[in-house]
Amino acid sequence: MEFNFSLMTSSFPLLLLGALVTIKITALSVTLGVLIGLFVGIARICHVRLLRVLAAIYVDFLRGTPLLVQIFLIYFALPIVTGQRVDPFFAAIVSCGVNSGAYVAEIFRAGIQSVDAGQMEAGRSLGMTWIQTMRYIIVPQAFKRVIPPLGNEFIALLKDSSLVSVIGFEELTRRGQLIIARTYGSLEIWLSVAIIYLVMTLTISRFVAYLERRCRVDDRH
Repeated sequence: MEFNFSLMTSSFPLLLLGALVTIKITALSVTLGVLIGLFVGIARICHVRLLRVLAAIYVDFLRGTPLLVQIFLIYFALPIVTGQRVDPFFAAIVSCGVNSGAYVAEIFRAGIQSVDAGQMEAGRSLGMTWIQTMRYIIVPQAFKRVIPPLGNEFIALLKDSSLVSVIGFEELTRRGQLIIARTYGSLEIWLSVAIIYLVMTLTISRFVAYLERRCRVDDRH
């Protein structure tokens, strides 16, 4: 069996289109996950017991079940409840975003708890409420500390987004499957897919490292 390099080069444009879809899914899902995770992370440490319990249930359920099962729940089970067909794009964003939110919540919780407790006391002594202190003092400091783990979550979700191919959504992995079904070039296509994923993850890693350096410089100034 000969390696068909021309198949790789001819398939790259189609795979790159799939990669753009993957990036779009990941970016939207991470945005949703950060919004959910920030509020759930704060709820995990707030003084209202009900909010703490609900946040803990959310985090434990989403982290304790596979993302693939969550995709199936959104795409196949939700229509049974609502009576409406779920769009694959909607299912992909919601399932990945909600799943990411559980992990981001723990990242923010750890980041917030790493801020010195005296910061909260200082804010309260200035007459600020608990929410105001969190918003203006604690969360900005915590956000700088959670940039590296947030970057890792972005990379993990970028790779995990390949799971949405099971509902027929044509991101990078699904595009590779379709090309293989037509050309039977498994080695060439999967190698191309792996290279594209590697380039995307390395790019994100370098960008996160740049942000981390910038935050350290800003702190020194």
